[in-house]
Formats: sequence, structure tokens, C-alpha cells
Amino acid sequence: MSPELEQKLSLMASHRSVLGYLLIARGTHPSIIRHSGVVFEGEQGKRYASVVAKIVESVQTGLDEVRRDDSAPAGSSDESDEVKFLRIRTKRHELMISPDERYLLAVLHDPSAASS
Repeated sequence: MSPELEQKLSLMASHRSVLGYLLIARGTHPSIIRHSGVVFEGEQGKRYASVVAKIVESVQTGLDEVRRDDSAPAGSSDESDEVKFLRIRTKRHELMISPDERYLLAVLHDPSAASS
């Protein structure tokens, strides 16, 4: 991992509202490359990694379906839309996911800590 990426991940993890992050390798069986925060340790981290990958896959499939069903004019580009960023907020937390071709970065954050 590049020193620049190491520094950015470290800086992000040190933010008071960040509960942790997962850097996940995409693939048939998503695997955790790196993580921070106790919430992502052990089996809980593996479950989060699997769920994050499923969420991204599901949203991408939905976008592809909409594109396919879209009544685009003949001769228009056939490019599919792709997920760039997802933000999911619950009563307690916010999960931000940034997908890449080879990796997924997921950050779990406590929005109430950011405002205090």
C-alpha cells in the first residue's frame, strides 16, 4: 500500500465520528485487505464486508435493469451506469461506500459525534 494511501486512511480513521473503515478486495468472495475500528474485527468485519459487497452489487444490478428498460433512442451509447458512491443512514450510524474496479472502501460513522 502506498504511503499516501496509508496516510489518508490513518487520517480518516482518526476522525472522532469515524467508528471504522474496511478496505475490501472485490471478487466472488470479498476479502478484507485492511480495517480499523473494533466494529470491523473478526467475524463481524467479515459479515460487514460481505454485506457491503452485496449492497454494491444489488445497486449496480438495479442501475443496469433501469438502463436496459430505459427507452433510450436507437443508436445511443450502450454504456452502463456505474455506482460511484453510496451513503446509507440509519437511526444510529451512517455507512459510506466508495466502490472501485478492484476495491470497496466502506466507512462507518456516527453522525451524532460529528455534530457535537
